[in-house]
Amino acid sequence: MEDRDLIVVASLVESIPNLGGLCRTCEIFGIKRLVLGSLKVTSDVGFEKLSVTSHKWMNIEEVTSKNLPIYLRSMRNRGYKLVGLEQTSNSRRMGFFKFPKKSLIVLGQVANERTGIPVELMQLLDECIEIPQKGVIRSLNVHVSAAILLWEYFKQTNAIAMNSESGSNNYNINEI
Repeated sequence: MEDRDLIVVASLVESIPNLGGLCRTCEIFGIKRLVLGSLKVTSDVGFEKLSVTSHKWMNIEEVTSKNLPIYLRSMRNRGYKLVGLEQTSNSRRMGFFKFPKKSLIVLGQVANERTGIPVELMQLLDECIEIPQKGVIRSLNVHVSAAILLWEYFKQTNAIAMNSESGSNNYNINEI
């Protein structure tokens, strides 16, 4: 499967289990790049356990949270639509938002999974989208949220259309 023009920015995420699972999910979907706050995390035993070697096959870039505003502006100048995964009063519900093929997704801080994307970064984003929820808790793990959002991106961009109707890793997105 060829890489997609999708970048996931997890520079604000500090939870090693979330980062390991996120790396694995990104590799499975063939995203272009995963951005982390530090590359040191990839040598952590907990990260390696959850990533299941996916970090060896992924294009992973280090951008510290301090340098994130510069990075986001640079990526916008390269034609990327900057999309935050965040519940705000102006968020659009996933499913009502049409992803451009060239998208960059920013994931929020995970200090007990309550902090989100800082205001100074929110101002740089083109859009914020949220995952519709019915439950009382109204909160998903950042890795789970990212996985749901990545699936939506790939459904919309027809990125996983395969030729066969059966068998492992053979999906026709129009039939799902």
